[in-house]
Amino acid sequence: MANVFDVLNERGYIDQVTHEEELRELLEKESVAFYIGFDATADSLTLGHFLQMMVMMHMQRAGHKPIALLGGGTTMIGDPSGKSDMRKVLTREMIDHNAECFKEQFKRFLDFNDDRAIMVNNADWLMDLNFVNFMREIGVHFSVNRMLTFDCYKNRLEQGLTFFEFGYMLMQSYDFLYLYRHHNCKMQLGGSDQWSNIIGGYELVRKLEQDKVYGMTFKLLTTAAGTKMGKTEKGTIWLDRKKTSPYELFQYLRNVDDRDVEKFLALLTFLPMDEVRRLSALKDAEINMAKEVLAYEVTQMVHGKEDADKALEASRSLFAGSADSESIPSTDMDAKIFEEGIGILDLMRELGLIKTNSEGRRLVEQGGITIDGEKVEAVDRMVSLDDFKDGRILIRKGKKVYHQVKI
Repeated sequence: MANVFDVLNERGYIDQVTHEEELRELLEKESVAFYIGFDATADSLTLGHFLQMMVMMHMQRAGHKPIALLGGGTTMIGDPSGKSDMRKVLTREMIDHNAECFKEQFKRFLDFNDDRAIMVNNADWLMDLNFVNFMREIGVHFSVNRMLTFDCYKNRLEQGLTFFEFGYMLMQSYDFLYLYRHHNCKMQLGGSDQWSNIIGGYELVRKLEQDKVYGMTFKLLTTAAGTKMGKTEKGTIWLDRKKTSPYELFQYLRNVDDRDVEKFLALLTFLPMDEVRRLSALKDAEINMAKEVLAYEVTQMVHGKEDADKALEASRSLFAGSADSESIPSTDMDAKIFEEGIGILDLMRELGLIKTNSEGRRLVEQGGITIDGEKVEAVDRMVSLDDFKDGRILIRKGKKVYHQVKI
């Protein structure tokens, strides 16, 4: 079996790593316990987190032991990395609820049987720390001057950085030390925006324990346009089906930019790299087949084969001009609403297809809205019972967003 370091490198995950050759050799000769931390700021993981899941799955398949760290304690503060303002402070109850939701999602991707992976919550060791003891043992090893050179803090100095947030790096570094001492954890992984936090923990463990540990970051999931993958006009792409349906996840991936196909196939699927290169080399209309493979593979991993099959069928029926599939997003509405008619802009806002009337007007004026394949010509177009066939209509926004209304 290939060294997992080489696999991650070839597929384009690795951004920065400490002691590259040393780490590669370690991963070759022994099973390594490693961790990734997830602050519980929402009640679902996102498509951006799925990249981290893929890294953990690659590592576990190669015989290494994932530690999924739930940030029940660190979320009480909030990581300032990449933030222009202080993160909203959540209650303990909200954080605990979010962490429980994360637990269920982790189980879809990692094998926790026979201790092959473990899940821990840093609230268990951070919440009851004694401040003076903590600062004497941990704080003494951190230089404020050096910390202020890190981007996660430097970028916040003009807007204002609280001591509350300044302590985040110390707490995350202590996580590494705790996991080393209690679970023989030798490695911390995270997104490239976590490099300074990871270095803090890596240096702390090496100083206090006189042992070799390692840090690695992977590239953040961004599109060719430079935006974070999984961020859309309608909001974030979630791994919870109640927040983002399997069909919506499928369609998002089915419609990625041609330039992103090779990267996303390599990062978000387990397809062999020869197949990734073959698919991404397809040209013109044939590239859509590669996008379909990408969408199917990810949807299957996140939601299962049955939902992936339904989403594939729905997608194909729409591209073929048919609207028969039950998997297309739909909203049931009271027929009385349509007796006197409802304006197209009001209807689209109700369905979440637009955020403002000005957005809707622009779409209509540009010919970007259709009802059952018929272009909406006027912004004051009323939608009434006469528009419904067999109790439903299909609204299309742009070329790719479909929504059924049923009465």
